[in-house]
Amino acid sequence: MNIVAGRCQGGAAWARIALGKGVCGAAAQTRETQVVRDVHVFPGHIACDTASESEIVVPLVAADGTLFGVWDVDSPVAARLDDEDRKGMEALCRVFVEHAWQKARG
Repeated sequence: MNIVAGRCQGGAAWARIALGKGVCGAAAQTRETQVVRDVHVFPGHIACDTASESEIVVPLVAADGTLFGVWDVDSPVAARLDDEDRKGMEALCRVFVEHAWQKARG
């Protein structure tokens, strides 16, 4: 299974990332948010943007457990993203997932 990169702002993203590879693939595989304060120490980090120093990825999981995407935010500043950012982004993603799930179910 691959994660297919969609719209992004900034540098070009990879078109496909294998499940379990990089920060996005780790979040998708574990279904857990990944907060990476220093991308250079994350094993297997995929540098989609050479300016990236820290990253947070929230898996987008439907009510039935189906993964339908990830929310990926990179920062050019090391240690910029932290647990407070995780909480806020997870809350935002919950609203998005609930709305998308309801819309998909008609």
